[in-house]
Amino acid sequence: MSVELGSSAQLTVIQEGSGRPGVRSTVSLVRDGEFVIVIDPGMAPSQAAILGPLAAEGIEPGDVTDVIISHHHPDHTINVGLFGEARVHDHWATYHHDTWTSRAAEGFFVAPSVLLWETPGHTPQDVTTLVGTAAGIVAATHLWWFKAGPPEDPLAVDPEGVHRGRARVLEVAGLIVPGHGPAFVPGDATPR
Repeated sequence: MSVELGSSAQLTVIQEGSGRPGVRSTVSLVRDGEFVIVIDPGMAPSQAAILGPLAAEGIEPGDVTDVIISHHHPDHTINVGLFGEARVHDHWATYHHDTWTSRAAEGFFVAPSVLLWETPGHTPQDVTTLVGTAAGIVAATHLWWFKAGPPEDPLAVDPEGVHRGRARVLEVAGLIVPGHGPAFVPGDATPR
């Protein structure tokens, strides 16, 4: 499978996620030209744990143009309000201030090198964000919680959907940013 995606974006993980104890979502910063995007600003030890690393990158909350949420669980959404001027993207719409613009996520370009795919499984509304970089395609996704999987998502509403999504993403991504752990390069041991 090939995907038509530019290679002008840069992705930086600003908070590595974790499971228990201390549930945190993996939060990523993507820059693509004029677009400054935050993915999954969810649970964190404090808001400073998100804002501090952004400030270190020269990004203030008002600089963020877009926020992408992989799904609607609070551990991935609770800090969306930090970015009040940003457009917010999910599985079926873009929201900006008091405007709700319905659209499918599948094939939607947030920026020239940032593409959404619908990858339901963990929830019916999951999306994966594909980021085209000079080094290849990075997938920010909750299809994996962390590098080891888990092999079977214990909270999945559609376990087979998780496996279908994983297969699709593994065809194009050279780096995975999972929902609750550090980024990893997929290999033979990556749960499918």
